[in-house]
Amino acid sequence: MHDDDHHHDHHHDNRYTDMQARVRALETVLTEKGLIDPAAIDAIVENYETKIGPRNGARVVARAWSDPEFAEWLRRDATAAIASLGYTGRQGEHMRAVFNAEDTHNLVVCTLCSCYPWSVLGLPPVWYKAPAYRSRAVIDPRAVLAEFGVTLPEGKKIRVWDSTAELRYLVVPERPEGTDGWSEAQLADLVSRDAMIGTGLVALPEATQ
Repeated sequence: MHDDDHHHDHHHDNRYTDMQARVRALETVLTEKGLIDPAAIDAIVENYETKIGPRNGARVVARAWSDPEFAEWLRRDATAAIASLGYTGRQGEHMRAVFNAEDTHNLVVCTLCSCYPWSVLGLPPVWYKAPAYRSRAVIDPRAVLAEFGVTLPEGKKIRVWDSTAELRYLVVPERPEGTDGWSEAQLADLVSRDAMIGTGLVALPEATQ
């Protein structure tokens, strides 16, 4: 976490980079042979990155909003609570849930790489891995959030959490007002990937406001 202290405990494995290179090489060969359409691959990746993948995390958040006992379990042992819904990390990494509140906003970054909770958020967005985000999110998080369209009150504290290969974070955004009586499915529809990283907020659609 970044307030005044800045700690890292990263143990990285170049296999992931090597694997990505192999996938790209295979994709290039198949494209040259006319066996796949690059546009179709891009569409699938985009769909998983922005729609299918983050649905897992959205369901976790919706359950926490709807069930105080689950929310407390999520605070105490996020790895187990998330696993109870069927979502577990592929590399055995642990999860920690950090809850936004009236006086605190949480933001997740991985300063040395791109550690990301794939099991609940799907594919990491391109900007999450960009050096500009990784450095500036720690140095000036308020300005970074403003660039994402998130303007917070001056008195609201921003906590920046540094993911590692062993510990990854899920932001539980504040539940918007006006959602009393909503089902978990309805609530999950409100939760975006960015809100679970901390670069977004959850709000009601204009049609329901």
